[in-house]
Amino acid sequence: MFRKGRSGQDLICKTCGTHLAQGATRCSVCGTDVDPEVSTSTRSIGRITLSLPVALIILVVILVIAIGIVYAATQAIGSSTEAEPSPTPSLTPTITSTSSPTGTATQVPTFTPLPTLAHIVAPGDTFLGIAVRYDVSVQAILQSNPGLNNQSILSVGQSLNIPQPTPTASPEPTATLPPEEATRAACETITYTVEANDTLSAIAENYNVNARAIMDYNGMTSETVFLGQILILPLCERNPTPGPSPTPTPPPPYPAPNLLLPQDGAAFTLANDSVTVQWASVGELRENESYRVSIEDITEGTGTRKIIDYVTDTKYIVPATLRPNESLPHIMRWWVEVVRQVDVDSAGDPVYETGGAMSNQRSFTWSGSAIDVTPTP
Repeated sequence: MFRKGRSGQDLICKTCGTHLAQGATRCSVCGTDVDPEVSTSTRSIGRITLSLPVALIILVVILVIAIGIVYAATQAIGSSTEAEPSPTPSLTPTITSTSSPTGTATQVPTFTPLPTLAHIVAPGDTFLGIAVRYDVSVQAILQSNPGLNNQSILSVGQSLNIPQPTPTASPEPTATLPPEEATRAACETITYTVEANDTLSAIAENYNVNARAIMDYNGMTSETVFLGQILILPLCERNPTPGPSPTPTPPPPYPAPNLLLPQDGAAFTLANDSVTVQWASVGELRENESYRVSIEDITEGTGTRKIIDYVTDTKYIVPATLRPNESLPHIMRWWVEVVRQVDVDSAGDPVYETGGAMSNQRSFTWSGSAIDVTPTP
């Protein structure tokens, strides 16, 4: 125990904190001089001592609190800044261009195929007869009936699908080509490519064609030709065959006339009072020569009606007397050949002999009234 000082206080070393006896003048631990009149602590006041870890924790807590205060202050300042209304920029007026109205494209109507008709094969029916009756081609009937061909045999009671004909404008019966175009269309030509060292005269001589005719046919203004140039050589303009008495016309027999109009298989109706046929000229005919035109009705079951006439022109108008008086289209076959009158018979009629080759045969159909087709349910 320490003795009490006069003030009831213990003496405490200010250096090391050692409690000293009353009246001590020097610390017995550290040797520091002690003033007995000065009291550094009272017995009633406790002494607080903190360890280093606790002090660090307190320091960290104080730093966290300080950081939180700073963060809260920063947020408050930012909120006040956002709350202030900012000036709204004035909008710059823009010019809107008004587009001109565009035309609406007109829709082109599309063709809708017509449904097929049902035909029950009757005794005596043939593919050609059925095709003529319905105004369609035999090939169209075969395509609408898979499994059938040109060699197939029809059976009575057999059902056939018949396609309805596509409406088409009737060809003009009087449509004829001008003589120059008809002759040009009938002219046989070949294509020749100019080679090295070729001349127009040499080409013309090699093919026996007049050089002027080659120039006219190819639109040439001079006789100069170029390597690789393509020329059309009109063989119908060949020079006359040399002989004792050359003539500007081909010598007999004449070649077969080239048929022009109407096209093979053309159809004519009641609206056509007459039909005009046309062919290309074979050359200048002599006084006793002419074209013999043969036209016959070959429709099944109607018998054969035939017209034979003689003309010097390159077209012939089929008379209306040959047009049928029923709605069933009749098949007309026609051809042309050059003939030569050699005599006169006892009745005064001229006698002819063939003067050249006969042309190919063509056909067209002709009906006397509109076809009334009732679909079979």
